[in-house]
Amino acid sequence: RRQKPSAPEHKRDLAAHGGALSMSHNDTRSFFNFSQLVLSAGHIKPPPVLKHSKITYFEVEILDVQSKKQICIVDKIPPSSTVLDVKHKFHKACPQWYPSRVGLQLERNGPYLKDSVNIQSLAVSSIITLYFTDLGQQVGWTTFFLTEYTGPLLIYLLFYIRLSTIYDQVESKKNFRHPVVHLACFCHCLHYIRHLLETLFVHKFSGGHTPLKNMIKGCAFYWGFTSWIAYYINHPRYTPPSFGHRQVSFAALAFLMCEAGNHFINVALAHQNHSGSKACFPSPTYNPFTWLFLLVSCPNYTYEVGSWISFTVMTQTLPAGIFAFLMVIQMSLWAQKKHKLYLKRFYPEVRRKAAMIPIIF
Repeated sequence: RRQKPSAPEHKRDLAAHGGALSMSHNDTRSFFNFSQLVLSAGHIKPPPVLKHSKITYFEVEILDVQSKKQICIVDKIPPSSTVLDVKHKFHKACPQWYPSRVGLQLERNGPYLKDSVNIQSLAVSSIITLYFTDLGQQVGWTTFFLTEYTGPLLIYLLFYIRLSTIYDQVESKKNFRHPVVHLACFCHCLHYIRHLLETLFVHKFSGGHTPLKNMIKGCAFYWGFTSWIAYYINHPRYTPPSFGHRQVSFAALAFLMCEAGNHFINVALAHQNHSGSKACFPSPTYNPFTWLFLLVSCPNYTYEVGSWISFTVMTQTLPAGIFAFLMVIQMSLWAQKKHKLYLKRFYPEVRRKAAMIPIIF
């Protein structure tokens, strides 16, 4: 049973309850004053909100270009990946095809995608379909040019020393060598030594690799013609040019000028690529050999052709003439191809220039 509290006890309870209420009221006022002090001191920065960004990954379906059969699916490709990253992952799935041997196309008859292409630029949906082509065994561009240019240098020297397996030793000792034979050896070696040094220290190759069959064809062309040219020039029965010393001197001077011009043009083009400033076409400098940029868009090919024409005039041999004629054709085709690319990138600077030879090409 509950008993009613007595009067004194009731008063005591009320006094205690009132005291508690007064203490609670004082605590509230103290907390309010403390809050005002904190707020007057400065704003309290809320904790940073973590943004949970959802990364979209792509799946690359790789099909055979001939049969359209699926070879593999490369998944979890980040948007920042490139075609080269896809090739590396494809190599992990199929170890028999290393990245430089893999050719990927967006369409069956389309061009091969460059390694630097961003994979996100190819995406229409989360699944990207690419066609695979086996490019065959590959070699680096540096290896390609070193092999192609070292062969002619050594082959010519073998003919120059007149090996007994090539020429008759009796005729070699009997016949006197004309000075043009020594000059031709010097010019020929200078040409290929320059190419080798520029390959090592000047040129920068962006492609990375090329099929092995291209190197075989290039070596067969240069090595074969070098053997043919060197055999005639270093033969014991070789006859000097028709106009004698004057013809040899003017042709040798033209050859050396073309070699110097070719070198300075290659250095100018390499400097443009190294500096990263590709917004304008290379302009002539104080160097007179670069003034050919005013007339043609590919002066390095112009100087290369000029070297071989001068060498032909200097030696007056049929194999050298045929080689120079084929070089004119090949260089003009390369110059036309580059000229079209320059027109797309540097139209105002290139539109009035010829590709390789003014007026003619």
